[in-house]
Amino acid sequence: MNKPQILVVEDDNAVANLITTTLETQNYQFHRVVNGTGAVLDAISYRPDVMLLDLGLPDMDGVEIIKKVRSWSNLPIIVVSARNEDSDKVEALDAGADDYLTKPFSVEELLARLRVALRRVRYDSEKVKDEASTYENGDLKIDYAAGCVYRAGKEIHLTPIEYRLLCLLAKNTGKVLTHNYLLNKIWGSTSPSDTPSLRVFMATLRKKIEVDTAHPQFIQTHIGVGYRMIRQQGGDEL
Repeated sequence: MNKPQILVVEDDNAVANLITTTLETQNYQFHRVVNGTGAVLDAISYRPDVMLLDLGLPDMDGVEIIKKVRSWSNLPIIVVSARNEDSDKVEALDAGADDYLTKPFSVEELLARLRVALRRVRYDSEKVKDEASTYENGDLKIDYAAGCVYRAGKEIHLTPIEYRLLCLLAKNTGKVLTHNYLLNKIWGSTSPSDTPSLRVFMATLRKKIEVDTAHPQFIQTHIGVGYRMIRQQGGDEL
């Protein structure tokens, strides 16, 4: 099996050395660039499996890089940035980033986020050309054709909005979906005043699919940012 190819976009030598040394110890292949122009060009020519992207680059803001890459590619992008405000995270994720890691970070967390992204790459590559008629994640199953949801073989009755939320999360398993993204896809709105409604529907959805809502197995909350569907053991836990 070919080694994963990681594109590291980082102009800080100390941080770049930490990341590349970590990648080397885990037998990942990598290429480093120090500016936005190089990032966009190498996303095309190097054909990486994952991009690790700093936002504060000398020639271009990282969010612009995300938008440029997203205009033609679904390449997983993990932001690694010192910007730690929720607004920064939301902006990057809404632009199309898959994940957001705040500096300073631990090596273990970086590798965990990277594994998540690579599992999504593998999961996507194994899909049949036509969209699968069913989704299975642990003992959770969605039959798209029938519009039915099952947990441990037992059918769960969801409202139309709960079903649409679950399908949206399922089709983006492992990826953080922001409040704005969910509001726009489900309600056609990005107004912050609609966020409480989203939280209510997410809470009722969790009550129906989670065994213990205090320790959710499927839907992970990213406080102030959004939600993520977690892939379970048996399908590579994310």
